[in-house]
Amino acid sequence: MKTNEFLELLNQHNNKELLFEYAPGHIVPANYHITEIKNITIDAVDCGANTDFWKETIIQLWESPSEKGKTDFMTAYKALGILNKVDSIKPMVRDAEVKMEYSNSSFHTAQLFIDDVIWNDKKIIFKLAIEKTDCKAKETCGVPVEAEINSENSCAPGSGCC
Repeated sequence: MKTNEFLELLNQHNNKELLFEYAPGHIVPANYHITEIKNITIDAVDCGANTDFWKETIIQLWESPSEKGKTDFMTAYKALGILNKVDSIKPMVRDAEVKMEYSNSSFHTAQLFIDDVIWNDKKIIFKLAIEKTDCKAKETCGVPVEAEINSENSCAPGSGCC
């Protein structure tokens, strides 16, 4: 999800509680704070000597130990206030991918991308997911590319499973 899409969703749902699901069935507790917004520039070379360049917006979520047991989540409105203040100091790149940086005592520090969004009358939930590492130069490096398997007809003739 791009930064502008994230901000627009917060605007559309500004009266709702803002929740983040960092793993299936695991919600960042209500004692979280937005502690840092990073404008990141990636300028990379992969193992096949190909160059790449992109930008990301990283929003860091941190659990305040002094607020354990808190039950009221931050609203999208409050988050927008924080993000708008940061944007006035260091403008965010609107077409940059947005990621959440998070960890707790049982979950390693990770930058998580937004995989899905759901909402109801009271809350908006951003479902986060990890992005696995991968070789970007498979052909150059001689890494076989796995065939995609159609799960609906996974054993049908021509499906690639046999």
